Amino acid sequence: MKKVLFACIHNAGRSQMAAAWFNALADRDKASAISAGTDPGTRVHPEVVNAMREVGVEVEGITPRKLTDELAATASILITMGCGEACPVVPGLRRMDWPLDDPKGKPIERVREIRDEVRGRVSELLRDEGWSKA
Repeated sequence: MKKVLFACIHNAGRSQMAAAWFNALADRDKASAISAGTDPGTRVHPEVVNAMREVGVEVEGITPRKLTDELAATASILITMGCGEACPVVPGLRRMDWPLDDPKGKPIERVREIRDEVRGRVSELLRDEGWSKA
């Protein structure tokens, strides 16, 4: 089973949306996702909770976690979203970068756009890797 690690700075927006979409859309016998941040916040941003809830994906109550070298070493793919040089480098770990706006403090219309862009990227990754639900 493959594990994808989505990482951003606070683990309270983009990476939470990506992991939630991934786990909702993936064949869980093939792959799953986790998320973490280089400087984790205390909770998922309320605007992210609301935007994800609108599409039936719940992220409220998830506690952001610290991105460590050890956590990164458990992944097959590390997808970064704005943490830049603060993200760990793990030899042999496939790494991708998705330049996405941070949804924190944005109007709900913009958060929805980011949410939908994240879903599109996750769907493409699942399709490319053959991990989509049948």
